[in-house]
Amino acid sequence: MARTIDQIRASKLPSNMMQFAARGALQVPAAENIEILVHLARHNPIFGPVARMTLAGWDEKSSVAAAADPQTTVEVLEYFISPDNLRPPLLPALLENPSLPVHQLVRFAIGASRESIAVMLKSQRVRAQHNVLDNLKSNPFLKKEEAEEVKKLLAELKAPTPAKTPAAVADPPTAASQVMPKEDAAAIDPAKTSAPAPESAAVSEKADEWGDDEALDAYLKEHAQDIAEEGEKPFKAIGGILELLGEDYYPVTDEADAPAPAEPEAPKPVAKPKPVPAIRENALQKINRLDVKGRIQLALKGNKEERSLLIRDGTKVVALAVLEAPKLSDGEVEKFASQKNVLESVLRQIPLKRRFMKNYKVVRNLVANPRTPLDLGLGLMKHLLSADLKNISGNKDVSETVRKLALKMYKQKEEQANKK
Repeated sequence: MARTIDQIRASKLPSNMMQFAARGALQVPAAENIEILVHLARHNPIFGPVARMTLAGWDEKSSVAAAADPQTTVEVLEYFISPDNLRPPLLPALLENPSLPVHQLVRFAIGASRESIAVMLKSQRVRAQHNVLDNLKSNPFLKKEEAEEVKKLLAELKAPTPAKTPAAVADPPTAASQVMPKEDAAAIDPAKTSAPAPESAAVSEKADEWGDDEALDAYLKEHAQDIAEEGEKPFKAIGGILELLGEDYYPVTDEADAPAPAEPEAPKPVAKPKPVPAIRENALQKINRLDVKGRIQLALKGNKEERSLLIRDGTKVVALAVLEAPKLSDGEVEKFASQKNVLESVLRQIPLKRRFMKNYKVVRNLVANPRTPLDLGLGLMKHLLSADLKNISGNKDVSETVRKLALKMYKQKEEQANKK
């Protein structure tokens, strides 16, 4: 006999039964009830909202049991650990569940909250996963002492496995050597890798590269009070880290996904490993260790990739500094004007720059951006061409007020053109 979840997937249940399912009222085992609710929440536009509400209030004991059960489906586990759905009591069980792919832990680590970080550092599974720890190291909410602990764990996992000598064979393998992925076996010796410089040192190291800049000095003086008020506020991207990096940022590192090891061969002479160059720090890691002043300096003097991250900084004085960058291109501003994940103050600042307003695409993107404040969008609409007014009048992402005015202006322009 087919399970109820299979009937729901095949859309074979009547509407009244689907309503019962969305409320978790079907007479099925608790585990299957949760599986049904997650399926509806993720794939059913009609009953999904009700299913999400039901899951949010589902019995905690039953939810923890499902989160800890290796037989629970990956879809349910991924739903539970999603930042939008996560219930803190479930996190310890989820972290230790071997059915939850490691790449999901990797994605979770970089955007984890303060409370979640503390739980992750207690998890034996997390402490044994190099890629999870490596992304946790870039989390902006990581405390200094936690960062030191993560660094120590990474060093232990990266430590080279000693060559097999008769004496060494007798010793049992360490936990680190058992879980260390193949690609990490040739990693650079952590003892030779310099630790990240503190924030103040990181800024001073760039002093010679960036040099004295009148624009930078002027900006720092003009916004001195704002900078003082922000203090040591860390980088936090509008819209979240995961959205910032994209779906394909994290590598899949689950040992279960790796191919099965080949049959052991006869021992071969151990070749001396070639030196591996130091791993280059990425832009996000660099930004995460800078204070507000350091990020302002980087916004004004950094490269395109760094500006694309800093424009989404939740600290207003940093995000606005990007718009003052001498190397800022028109193409970058066009993109900023269309982004939904920037501060409102950024979108208000763009039209104040005469250079930006000479670019028609910037004006058009601002009007079409649902994030743009209503008064600003309505004021800029008069500069649009008929074709763009027509497109905006049918754009359901923008407010109804903007659509109606765009349609009205489009009809007026068409009438004027016909009279000529």
